[in-house]
Amino acid sequence: MKALGVAYISRTYPVCSFQEKQPSGTWYMLSTTMPSSSSSSFSSDDAITVLSKCTVLPHQNSTLGDLKLSISDLNMLLSHYIQKGCLFTTPSLPSHTLIPHLINALSHTLSLFPPFAGRLKTDHHGYVYIACNDAGVDFIHATADHISVTDLLLPSHLHPTLNHLFPFHHKISYTAHSSPIMAFQVTELVDGLFIGCAVCHAVTDGASFWNFFNTFASLSKGVTICPSRPPDFRRDSILTSKILLRLPKEIKVTFNVDAPFRERIFSFSRESIQKLKAVVNNGGKIYWLENVELMGKLSHDTQAKTTEISSFQSLCALMWRSVTKARNLEGSKVTTFRMAVNVRHRMEPKLGDHYFGNAIQSIATCAEAGDVVSSELGWCAEQLNKSVKAFDSATVCRNVENWEREPKCFELGNHDGATLQMGSSPRFPMYDNDFGWGRPLAVRSGGANKFDGKMSAFPGRNGGGSVDLEVVLAPHTMDKLLSDPEFMSYVSG
Repeated sequence: MKALGVAYISRTYPVCSFQEKQPSGTWYMLSTTMPSSSSSSFSSDDAITVLSKCTVLPHQNSTLGDLKLSISDLNMLLSHYIQKGCLFTTPSLPSHTLIPHLINALSHTLSLFPPFAGRLKTDHHGYVYIACNDAGVDFIHATADHISVTDLLLPSHLHPTLNHLFPFHHKISYTAHSSPIMAFQVTELVDGLFIGCAVCHAVTDGASFWNFFNTFASLSKGVTICPSRPPDFRRDSILTSKILLRLPKEIKVTFNVDAPFRERIFSFSRESIQKLKAVVNNGGKIYWLENVELMGKLSHDTQAKTTEISSFQSLCALMWRSVTKARNLEGSKVTTFRMAVNVRHRMEPKLGDHYFGNAIQSIATCAEAGDVVSSELGWCAEQLNKSVKAFDSATVCRNVENWEREPKCFELGNHDGATLQMGSSPRFPMYDNDFGWGRPLAVRSGGANKFDGKMSAFPGRNGGGSVDLEVVLAPHTMDKLLSDPEFMSYVSG
């Protein structure tokens, strides 16, 4: 077992008093100024105060060797770090106890997920690996005494400080060769706490990330047993290729980070989504609309008429048609709806639920804008449903073969002005974490990988099939979407 190593300095409590609470280790004095990679420009209205920054090492030495990046991992090397965080009520623990407590829990969690404490490395052949070398992760403690919980719960007005509640603003995943793969920032608000995380997207997808985050919360709460979902670090699937990826000379994201956009969180209740699903599957001409509870029961009853189009596909169809209409595209313009899909169970042989890393591909559905706008919502949903149903093991293999013929990173962005891209998933257990003072009040993301047409799906906090969609659009498109009575009739918040 290795002593917990932390690099630490604080303006709130002395270094020596905190050090006495931890096992002996190596200590480094660091600046209390927020690093430039962790924030964009500040104003007096949205600045935060950084109290401390430290490096947290795994509680135990890693016995895991180097992990070769899979095709799905390599695809994300030119994307921003994932930025996800949770909003909580104020913990009962005071700061001088809370921060060491969280650091200790994080150290133990890293021992279970060694890749997050490592660095990327490229060997002399050009293959990229995760070196599980226990180099550690960044941990930042900050305050934002001008932000309340209410400020961050407003769906229509994302607070300007939100991006500053995350480390590594607009950091590109490739740079994990020389800096931490993961970083946490704990920010004390007026009446709450925000725990924000940034992690290299070439190392993890959402499924692996939320397994880690929830394990971190469990250990913080006092669950000391091994996680119920231990990560699977295998690298023996068809996603691991011998083909070499040649990166461009300029390491940058594939979209314009300076393009203006507006973002908003649209909430859809279970009742609203079930109504939408009924409209999609049955043209709305059924009695199920009279009784949402009965409708939900019948839709899952094998003896009743079964629906082929899922609730989420129905919601995606609504977004595709509504945004295409708001964009006012030429009728002959081809519009594309892309969905990130977890291929763990779509492969043969299958990967386990807890496979660690990226196991995602993209499902693209294309149609002329005129058809999308003029057709019934059910038609749009059928096109999406056909694409999803056709995405099987053979499709995964074809995508691998296509990548090996032309190896390159996935191009994020809306380059033709007619693309929508859905990421994340309402099935991720984003609210299944409790650090010891209750479940999150909300889940939020930072400024990473945002462009006109990017959407992210979160489960609603109250569960039961509700969904929150984080939608990013060009300003004029967002204005038109908000004035669309059909679309807004399904929005519950």
